[in-house]
Amino acid sequence: MNTLADPSISFNADGLCNHCQRYDELLESRVVRGEEGQQRLATLVETIKYRGNNRDYDCIIGVSGGVDSTYVAYLVKRLGLRPLAVHLDNGWNSELAVKNIERVLSGLGIDLYTHVLDWEEFRDLQVAFLKASTPDGEIPTDHAIFGLLWREAARRRIPYIISGMNFTTESISVPDWSYGHSDWRYVKDVHKRFGKTKLNNYPSFSLSYLAWVNLIRGVRTVSILNYADYDKDEAMRVLRDDLGWRDYGGKHHESIYTRFYQGYVLPKKFGIDKRWGHYSDLVNAGQLRREEALELMKQPPYAEDEQMRDLEYVTSKLKLTSDQFQEIMDTPIRSFREYRNSFDHVSRLKKMANRLRGMGLYPR
Repeated sequence: MNTLADPSISFNADGLCNHCQRYDELLESRVVRGEEGQQRLATLVETIKYRGNNRDYDCIIGVSGGVDSTYVAYLVKRLGLRPLAVHLDNGWNSELAVKNIERVLSGLGIDLYTHVLDWEEFRDLQVAFLKASTPDGEIPTDHAIFGLLWREAARRRIPYIISGMNFTTESISVPDWSYGHSDWRYVKDVHKRFGKTKLNNYPSFSLSYLAWVNLIRGVRTVSILNYADYDKDEAMRVLRDDLGWRDYGGKHHESIYTRFYQGYVLPKKFGIDKRWGHYSDLVNAGQLRREEALELMKQPPYAEDEQMRDLEYVTSKLKLTSDQFQEIMDTPIRSFREYRNSFDHVSRLKKMANRLRGMGLYPR
């Protein structure tokens, strides 16, 4: 990470950036390894089984076909849990992603529930975020995924959501890169200004709903990979060898839109290349050498001929002409702070959750 990747980055007297300082500060409260991790994981699994007794499923797992969520599916079955896999179909799945999900879940014997978004509503929301000119074009999908998982857990009275998020390889967070995963107020304001279609079926959630699901329904989200010695390369080897899973060639490239947005729109319009963060996480985790990461950054996000094919496909699917898309790319950059948002509230909730994790009062 450097000032090119994040203009707001800061460094201490030892040359350590604020992202690496945050990693060191939170690592102990977020990740537990070795024998202690195994013991705590075993205790957690027994709690999940106990709370899920006499139910069809004792936990929900979100699946996208990517490495982390697929490895979670593999791990929870090894631990003897009874998961329901939930998948959000936003219309952008690659053919390989669909095959990976089917192959893995069939091999593991896990039931799948797929929620298909109303395409006209979702297309309208994605275009609204493009017109908002913030680098948050993936928020319509991310917010809907969280909303769907919370809704299904509450509706089915399933007490645990097992997340593929893991601090070891996904710790760097830059709000100016992407914000709004949990901020319905922000999503609503962007759509109010630039959208045209009512969001009658979109699985949104407010902070008050989140509090109700946690405090009243007692639903907990567990990042189970934080209890394991999670190594991404080893996870991919296991998934390939044991389940026939196939790699996409890039983080989150199981989604055509994500591949295009992160590999084309963000670098060309916003000067943002999320690989800086992804590789830095792996360097902090000791799973990639810094010199190797710098060499990887010399390569394009993905093949330029594939970028051009994706450009044609995405604009056509979103019903945008070439001129309309270019106008979006040329619109001056804006920040989420220029729209109504709950950033301060969300930040306080995250800090509170981290304090509770450090005290052992909330799952990691």
